[in-house]
Amino acid sequence: MLTILDVVRRTTSFFEKCGVPQPKLDAEWIIAHSLNLARMDLYLQFERPLEEAQLAPIRKLVKRRGAREPLQHLIGFVDFAGLRITCDKRALIPRPETEEFTEILYDEFATKPPQRILDLGTGSGAMALAFAKIFPSAQVVATDISSDALLLAQENAANNKLSDKVSFRLGNWFESLQKNEPAFDLIASNPPYLSNQEWECSQPEVREHDPKLALVSENEGCDLLLHILTASKQHLNPGGLLAMETGELHHELLIEKAREKGYSNARGMRDLSKKPRFFLANQPQEIANT
Repeated sequence: MLTILDVVRRTTSFFEKCGVPQPKLDAEWIIAHSLNLARMDLYLQFERPLEEAQLAPIRKLVKRRGAREPLQHLIGFVDFAGLRITCDKRALIPRPETEEFTEILYDEFATKPPQRILDLGTGSGAMALAFAKIFPSAQVVATDISSDALLLAQENAANNKLSDKVSFRLGNWFESLQKNEPAFDLIASNPPYLSNQEWECSQPEVREHDPKLALVSENEGCDLLLHILTASKQHLNPGGLLAMETGELHHELLIEKAREKGYSNARGMRDLSKKPRFFLANQPQEIANT
């Protein structure tokens, strides 16, 4: 009879042959999920033998992961900024870099929390819900062009008991904002920024399972970044912050265009892996006197 440790080892070996990026970690997640355990609990039960009835659902998930279906779709969720976010084909899977992004923005507003926040292209709602949690006094507006993604975001809000904290609106970028909508202290977005070539060369988990609409932009991935940069100017309060997750080669152009548009303190930031990842720029304070 196979033990949990036997299954972890065999699954890890199989995933290695299939090219799964984190074979041991994914093996542990799938086995723990199938046995209704926390992943770390596996280490306390490695010698536990498994019945055939317990192995059958593990084998099904292992086969799907070996075919490069995303782990998050198999277990149905990802933990993000202290929230449990449901994941499926309706929206992009929240990445660790985006969680890091929310931490950076929390630090940016450490002394004066934002009162109004706009999350453009909210997808699963992960970032908007993280803002609602870390800035509990803020009004958060989250927009998306996909009705399916917006439904998923609303489900995640309900599951995390944050439905009353976020206003979800269907529309393309700024289109769902009302005519006399008050300006925002923070406009944040993780927009599509991959080029078509980058998307075609991406891992199967991304290319075959994430919605292309949430990933790819024209003009080498720059079009939507530049659109948001331009349009945000009229929706930011004096001193307000525009923050975007970007591709690695976009910062020089974005900084140049931000200065042309009249932003202040335009800067790029690197993620924990030292890759250029985040772009920030402020609405000048003096706009209040114009």
